[in-house]
Amino acid sequence: MADTFEVLRGDGTPAAANAIHNSSRMVPEPGGVAHPTESPVPPYRVLLTCDFFEPGFRAGGPVRSVAQLLDTVSPSIEVTMVTRDRDLGSTEPYPGLSGHWARRGPARIYYLDPGRLRQWYALLKTLRSSPFDLLYVNSLWAMSSILPILAAITRIIRVERILVAPRGELAASALGVKSRKKRLFLSVWRPILRRRRVQWHATNPHEAQLIRDLFPWARIETRRNEVSLPAEPIPPADNGGSPRLVFIGRINPIKNLAKVIEALTLVTRPVVFDVYGPIEDRPYWAECQLLAQRLPASVTFSYRGELAHQAVRSTFARYDMFVFPTQGENFGHVIAESLSASCPVICSDETPWSPVLRAGGGVVLTDATVATLAHQIDQFAQRGQEERLAARRAAGQAYRSWRAETAGPNILDRIRLTVAER
Repeated sequence: MADTFEVLRGDGTPAAANAIHNSSRMVPEPGGVAHPTESPVPPYRVLLTCDFFEPGFRAGGPVRSVAQLLDTVSPSIEVTMVTRDRDLGSTEPYPGLSGHWARRGPARIYYLDPGRLRQWYALLKTLRSSPFDLLYVNSLWAMSSILPILAAITRIIRVERILVAPRGELAASALGVKSRKKRLFLSVWRPILRRRRVQWHATNPHEAQLIRDLFPWARIETRRNEVSLPAEPIPPADNGGSPRLVFIGRINPIKNLAKVIEALTLVTRPVVFDVYGPIEDRPYWAECQLLAQRLPASVTFSYRGELAHQAVRSTFARYDMFVFPTQGENFGHVIAESLSASCPVICSDETPWSPVLRAGGGVVLTDATVATLAHQIDQFAQRGQEERLAARRAAGQAYRSWRAETAGPNILDRIRLTVAER
C-alpha cells in the first residue's frame, strides 16, 4: 500500500527533488500544468472528498477503504482529493500538512482547515483551473459533500458527473440519530440531487435498497469497498487460558459496546474482555464505565486505548472472538480485519457479513438482546481450547473464500468504463 506522503509547494511542484510517482505516467499538478503522458488519451479526472483520511485513523473503516481505492485506481484515472487537516475528534492538525498539497501515490491531496478562509481561497482557485469528469463524495450529510455538490451545481467548479457514497448513513440506526434534522434536510436536498441526476455508490445490495427507499429515481452502482488485506489469513494459534474476547471500534452508541458489557454482567464463566478504540462519545463511554463496575470477578475487563490501523490484524490474532453487536454497518471493514486474523465474530444481523460469519465459526444474532448475547458468550466460553481453535480455523477459511471473490475494477474505474462504453 502506498502510505508515503510527499508535501508539494504552493504551486503544486514537489518540495523535494525526488518526486514520488507510483505509475509510469506523470499526472497534472494542482497548478494545472500537465506533463507528457505515455498515452495521448487524457486521464479521467476525479475530484474526491471525504472528511477524514490518513495519516489519521480514528474514523475507522472508511479511511482504509478510501486509501485502498486510491491504491487500486488504474493509470487512466487522476485523483485530486480534499480532506480535513486533522483526525476525527482532534484539535491539532497533522504536522506540516495543513493548507498544503501532498502526493500519496498517484493522488494529490489537499489538507484543509475549514476555519481558514485563505485556505478555501487557495483551494478554490486550484479546483477552478480545470474541469473534472467526476465528483465523488463520501457522505450524504457532511459539509465536505454538500459544499462541493453545490459548487458543481452552480458551476463554481466544472464537474461532468456526481457520485455519492452514503457510507451507511441511510441505515435505520444512523437515520435515527438527529432524525428530525435529517428529515428536514432531506426535504430540501432530495429534489436538488434529483435535478442534478447524481449517481450513487452502494457497497452491497442492502444499501442499494436503502438508497432506493429514499430516492426511488436513483441510479446506483453497487461495488464492495476496497480492502488492503492479504489473500491469506493469519494462521490461528492457541492463546491458552480463559477465552479471550475483544471489541475494536469507535466507542459510540451505534457500535453497541454498552450492550456487550451489560451482557458480560450475566456471563457465568471466566472470560477476558479487552476494548480498543477512540472514545468518540464521552457520555456514552461514561455509561460503559458504570456498567463495567457491575462485572463479576470472573470477567477481566480492560480498556487498552486507541489502536493504529497497522496494528489491528495482529491484535485480533491474539483473541478467540470479536464481539460486535453493531446497530448497522454498510460494510464493516473491522469485520474483514477480524476474519483475516482468523478471529471469529459474534455479530448482529445488521451487516452484509452474515453468511460469511456463520461459515466462519461465528454467531449472527437475529435477536440481539442482552440476554441472547450473554447466552452466546456463555456458550462460547464453555468451549475447550481445541474447540476455540477449530472456530478460528473456520474463520480463516471463510475469510479466504470471501477474499477470493473480491476481484474486479474499483468503483472509480467502473464509472470510467461505463462512461467510455456509451
